[in-house]
Amino acid sequence: MEIFDSHTHLNDEPFRGKEEFYLDRARKLCVTKAAVAGQDSEFNERAMDLSQRFDNLYAIVGYCPDVAKDFDQKAQDKLIEQLQMDKSVALGEIGLDYYWDESPHDVQQKVFAQQLEIAHDLKMPVNIHTRDAFEDTYRILKDSKVGEYGGIIHNFNGDPEWLKKFLDLGMMVSFSGVVSFTKATDVHASAKVVPWDRMLIETDAPYLTPKPYRGKQNETGYVRYVAQAIADLRDTSVQEVAEHTYENAMKIYGIK
Repeated sequence: MEIFDSHTHLNDEPFRGKEEFYLDRARKLCVTKAAVAGQDSEFNERAMDLSQRFDNLYAIVGYCPDVAKDFDQKAQDKLIEQLQMDKSVALGEIGLDYYWDESPHDVQQKVFAQQLEIAHDLKMPVNIHTRDAFEDTYRILKDSKVGEYGGIIHNFNGDPEWLKKFLDLGMMVSFSGVVSFTKATDVHASAKVVPWDRMLIETDAPYLTPKPYRGKQNETGYVRYVAQAIADLRDTSVQEVAEHTYENAMKIYGIK
């Protein structure tokens, strides 16, 4: 059995200098590949570096809504350069975040749309962060014709109605440790009905740690427990969840 963590922050400070240690721990849980997500210039550089150092890591690079106000022409030029480098597999994480509100909403929307244009031009899939902003995220994605280049709603936390809307755009959805939380009933409902060929799993480590380690620092190996939670909800095996989500990650990220 092989498991693909479709979105992790192994480039974050808790893992710095200890990446090999955490990747070894992940292998013991059958987690053999991971996509390391950037979010600003520093995280993007670290994601690219890790993808070059480790055969089983791939880079996602982009500017998240928190730093949308810092996305200028220089940042855009660098991003386009990084997206065309070996082992860069998606543009992300990008999107809208109205919970933290680190950048004005109009600026977030403008930068989100700009990065979607880049993805369209390069035919690169996008990795989407959306928090308290489903309506605007959906509208902007729909206008961008995301179905032509593909995308993932990372850490999907919507109900089946929103699930259908994003699936109808041609998107995939990725479930995090939230799917293991007892009170996450909307996420449970969506995880039960999403088609197998549109589902991914992730850790978003070091955040959103699944049961049975909730409350502790997350790590990429714990995506195994995300798979287990989905298997329990769908009354199937971890192996079946692993097989479908591994194949889907390889496909959306264009990995051969």
